[in-house]
Amino acid sequence: MKLFECQHCGLLVYFENTVCERCGYALGFLPDVAQMTALKPNGDGIFTPLADKSLTVSYCANFEHGTCNWLVDKPGELCRACVLNRTIPDLPENLRRWQRIEVAKHRLVYSLLRLGLPVESKTEAPETGIAFDFLAPPPGEDGQGKILTGHDNGEITLNVIEAEDAVREKIRENMHEPYRTLLGHFRHEIAHYYFERLVKGRPGYALFLATFGDETTDYGEALKKHYANGAPPDWRDNHITSYASAHPHEDWAETFAHYLHMIDTLETAYAFGLRVRPRAGQDDNLAASVSFDPYTRKDFETIIDAWLPVTFAVNSINRSMGIDDLYPFVISPAVIEKLRVVHDIVRSKGAKAASVKEAAERPSFAGSVASRSA
Repeated sequence: MKLFECQHCGLLVYFENTVCERCGYALGFLPDVAQMTALKPNGDGIFTPLADKSLTVSYCANFEHGTCNWLVDKPGELCRACVLNRTIPDLPENLRRWQRIEVAKHRLVYSLLRLGLPVESKTEAPETGIAFDFLAPPPGEDGQGKILTGHDNGEITLNVIEAEDAVREKIRENMHEPYRTLLGHFRHEIAHYYFERLVKGRPGYALFLATFGDETTDYGEALKKHYANGAPPDWRDNHITSYASAHPHEDWAETFAHYLHMIDTLETAYAFGLRVRPRAGQDDNLAASVSFDPYTRKDFETIIDAWLPVTFAVNSINRSMGIDDLYPFVISPAVIEKLRVVHDIVRSKGAKAASVKEAAERPSFAGSVASRSA
């Protein structure tokens, strides 16, 4: 994520802010230019963004719920992130959960737009678009086993109970996961979508098969085997997580999610001018200067060379606070090559995303039936 500032007073502001804490100016996000802006009110819900005074904008219609600060052309419209929603949970009892979910989803969409990936709703593109369904279990229930987080032909379902930190942590422990977050869920599930848009039947498909394996092997049976027997003892040699070893589709999804983890975290490091220079040891591989924008960097080697020192440093900082590692994963040489393949496919946009006609002619993959977060 970038660093943003209030154009009126220069205060650094967060991506989710709606008001500058110093000068009181309203703030909003311009998705077309990936820029937070201070807003000069013109009346009737219309503003002039100080980042571009030639424009007039309004808040997304979901601003009234405290779930969005993105800007649109006219009052009452939904922004590029909120238009992707097909189902939201019943309000007001699930409002806080929905707000937390939208924080993560908006950060996901930010990354997708920065990478130039196709982001369309099912309304705009019924065959190839995205639809988010945020479903809530009955009061007093967690919905586990009934509402499954997963993907099917662009339809991404999330159990809103995952927005409860205590519940999500309990699930993480029960599933023996080192990491489970709302943002991780979104990054994992969107990976299944982009497999259909950028990989299946596209020029990168042969590279996918050579790297991740035969995705036509029975998915349901593979998951049953994984849950019954666990991952193979040597899974770390070839996979970023144990779940990635279950099936090539999950290997792709976990690796894709970790690629987004890397890119967005390194953008933050770049925005802060982060340099890592250990004052002990003699390992030059743990020194790095994040002096590049990872969203536009074509050279993957530079990205991975910076990622390893940064994660070692931030993990060490977390341990100084008695907190679990920020990035509790070991990246093997084989995983680095898988990340490189994801990078190449994403940067080529799958040699142009699948057309509506092509997508309609292909059988869909019913994605992660009982998804685990990357």
